[in-house]
Amino acid sequence: MAAVAVNGAKLGTASQAYLESRAVSDTKVLISDLCRQFYNLGWVSGTGGSITIKVHDDSVPKPQQLVIMSPSGVQKERMLPEDMYVLSPNGSILSTPSPKPYPHKPPKCSDCGPLFMKAYEMRNAGAVIHSHGIESCLVTMINPLAKEFRITHMEMIKGIQGHGYYDELVVPIIENTAYEYELTESLAKAIEAYPKTTAVLVRNHGIYIWGDSWISAKTQAECYHYLFDAAIKLNQLGLDPSTPIHGPIQNVKGVLGSGIHRNISVNAGTAASDNKSDPSQRCIVLDIEGTTTPISFVTDVLFPYARNNVGRHLSATYDTAETQDDIKLLRSQVQDDLEKGVVGSVPIPLDDVGKEGVIAALVANVESMIKADRKITALKQLQGHIWRTGYEKKELEGVVFEDVPEALKKWHDSGIKVYIYSSGSRLAQRLIFGNSNYGDLREYLSGFFDTTVGNKRESSSYAEIVQSVGVDKPSQVLFVTDVFQEAVAAKEAGLEVIVSIRPGNGPLPENHGFKTVNSFSEI
Repeated sequence: MAAVAVNGAKLGTASQAYLESRAVSDTKVLISDLCRQFYNLGWVSGTGGSITIKVHDDSVPKPQQLVIMSPSGVQKERMLPEDMYVLSPNGSILSTPSPKPYPHKPPKCSDCGPLFMKAYEMRNAGAVIHSHGIESCLVTMINPLAKEFRITHMEMIKGIQGHGYYDELVVPIIENTAYEYELTESLAKAIEAYPKTTAVLVRNHGIYIWGDSWISAKTQAECYHYLFDAAIKLNQLGLDPSTPIHGPIQNVKGVLGSGIHRNISVNAGTAASDNKSDPSQRCIVLDIEGTTTPISFVTDVLFPYARNNVGRHLSATYDTAETQDDIKLLRSQVQDDLEKGVVGSVPIPLDDVGKEGVIAALVANVESMIKADRKITALKQLQGHIWRTGYEKKELEGVVFEDVPEALKKWHDSGIKVYIYSSGSRLAQRLIFGNSNYGDLREYLSGFFDTTVGNKRESSSYAEIVQSVGVDKPSQVLFVTDVFQEAVAAKEAGLEVIVSIRPGNGPLPENHGFKTVNSFSEI
């Protein structure tokens, strides 16, 4: 049996004292209490569903903490703390409950065990919930072709980790199998393919939800079930939960949200309806700099603000988790730059030299990156955090061209989903449109993409966006940019492309072959 380090000692078969400790006991009680609540919500009826929580111990890193897991095939609302299993961090059983007399079945650890362990392993979760709630089952059946559930502009999206009201929530859907453990591989693939998700739906079955703690997992589970119920009811009304205005459903295969209307029938793997609206150009993806916003705003306002305030920002926020994450990304980028001989890169000392020394090196690297206008995630993430402070202090105001607000509203009212794709971070993008010279324009936008999907001059980045926005064909997406190389990459991926001609934009090659516009009113 694998040994686990607890308080400097090895926890193995002889560590009965720790297995009977207050921390383990309290976690068992918590699971039995939660299962009663979940039973009353309809999430774990008929002995289905399960929950697992790690034993929190400040002296033990989360990956090494013990796992408490509910048993399988039992009446979840009648479980007692002594019915729980205790597992090592790698899933080995350390403690088994005692058998109960007839009509109880012999004890058996949850069939969900291998799936729970994947969430612990791949997401460093603190708790995982498996629900058979009817909402999580029905929402996967609305469109049998859907590989994802999508919803946006709902208040409860804010309860899902990493999401806000204006974001589009995307939950992958995997196919059910006869036995729970057979889902392990497909669940792992979904977790890997959707790095932002905290849940995976299983068609005709239920959902797996995880969080950093039991409170996070429970809160998100409640929000997910609410959103599924809302999507089902919107669908019954013929409304699309995946669009900002929740307007009439348009038929798009493979995306739940742009789903099945009451009048749509499914036959031989295709969907048909009385909806005759033209499905072409269902989405528009917009660049920012030189397209929605003057280049001068970025070069003359945003970049100098970030450069002039990077030291102050790092000093004021140095010990926060957010800034430490920024520093970690910058360290990795600078190390790579040093190995490649990138001009302007300087080594970042370790923390033991003191905060001032680390910040001085960070400032030197960031200033060099800004000067070179590098399109790298480490820089863009930090800039976004610096700019956020500027907008909060009213020292910054986003700028868009005068034709942009009217066009966004027109497309929004027509049911066309509009996304932003910029080298700036998603946070920086939201800040520009949320604090613009024409007010908050985010209500007209369905989502934001940054360089985490790939470089803007690579066709694979646009192929990834096509997969994310849920269209049948790449040609149903229109990309608008001022950069010729980006236009070429998007065209190679099959998107429709228009090049934006704005004051201050660079020249285009002769015979470039792209349609151009001077204003969004021409689109």
